[in-house]
Amino acid sequence: QPIPAAAIEVDELIRHIDKLWRGETSQASMTMQVKTLRYERTMTMEAWSRGKDYSLVVIRQPVKDRDIATLKVEANIWNYLPKINRVTKIPSSMMSGSWMGSHFTNDDLIKESTFEDDYNSEITFEGLRDDVLIYEITSLPKEDAAVVWGKIVMQLEQTALVPVRALYFDEDGVLIRTLRFDQPREIGERIVPMRLSLTLQQKPDESTVIVYNDIAFGIPLEESFFSLQNLQRRR
Repeated sequence: QPIPAAAIEVDELIRHIDKLWRGETSQASMTMQVKTLRYERTMTMEAWSRGKDYSLVVIRQPVKDRDIATLKVEANIWNYLPKINRVTKIPSSMMSGSWMGSHFTNDDLIKESTFEDDYNSEITFEGLRDDVLIYEITSLPKEDAAVVWGKIVMQLEQTALVPVRALYFDEDGVLIRTLRFDQPREIGERIVPMRLSLTLQQKPDESTVIVYNDIAFGIPLEESFFSLQNLQRRR
């Protein structure tokens, strides 16, 4: 249920954002389109999550990438490469690296960092922006947080509390990338943007777009589902 505006607390908004695509458990299928100056590619993926500590993403198409998978269990992240039947652990230093040649990072895909745990956030603007009533939340990393960004500014539409835009800045306060959210759909008790479009400030002609084909929350998923054995079984 949307939180009444009068009762808005930044902590509530942050928890809402962190859980929006995740819920207690979730299963989703999505299509990712990557456009760079050198190539364009489309991938379809399936993803499962349980809380913020467990997630599994498996590529279904194209055939050459089928069954490549990324697993997160608490602070540990692994990639599975079916062609060589090998599991490799991703060091934390690689969290800012590109996921499968896209403009999204490893951190984006498996949501290693969360606003609640890793950032101090405050509402820095309330009102009309581009004809939409929004809350603007500015998040700065906590002192000991191992995060990629120096600042994130998130804009939420006030009524449905749907993210509209997120701006990502480096440690020097320079805008690096913009993530736009649209195509909101009501799923159960929440309204979820089904399309995420990421553009880079320095490369305006490049983009990565993720479209959720469908997403379900509250499905039975045990912790044991998120195992290295399951990673190699290619679900």
